[in-house]
Amino acid sequence: MIMPRGSDQLLLPVNPVFLWFSLLLAFGMNLVPMGRQPAMPDLMALVLVFWNVHQPRRVGVGAAFVFGLLMDVHGGALLGQHALSYTLLSYLAITIHRRVLWFGVVEQVLHVLPLFIASHLVSLVVRLLAGDSFPGWSLVAAPLFEALLWPVATWLLLAPQRRPPDPDKNRPL
Repeated sequence: MIMPRGSDQLLLPVNPVFLWFSLLLAFGMNLVPMGRQPAMPDLMALVLVFWNVHQPRRVGVGAAFVFGLLMDVHGGALLGQHALSYTLLSYLAITIHRRVLWFGVVEQVLHVLPLFIASHLVSLVVRLLAGDSFPGWSLVAAPLFEALLWPVATWLLLAPQRRPPDPDKNRPL
């Protein structure tokens, strides 16, 4: 089997309980009131893209839509704003997931940055079409912060899979 260049070891299968717990934890972190700061990174989007890239069959567009609706209800936003944004983000992440995994973490940042920019742009256009005012140019910093958090998310969310498997003298792996 040919291993992608970005990975230095074989990973154990992801635990579905950990996967969904991390998504729920990111959702909970987004629920914490930190004021109305447009430059605040969207942790739900970050974790959603991460699992869409690494586990596209387990976390898909449907999960993105549901979490988007929950974010809309929580934030009092136009119903469907986050749902549309997260769905587009999830679709794009699943579309490029095979390509992203071939690169190292630093190169992966360059691949996911346009996804985060597109997501925030869609959300901004929906808000402006609904009659909301422009939130300011600090909104440009949010996708940058999300992309810069990609290596941290990769390290944290892949940590349980990096456990060494039980040694076996009969298997070379």
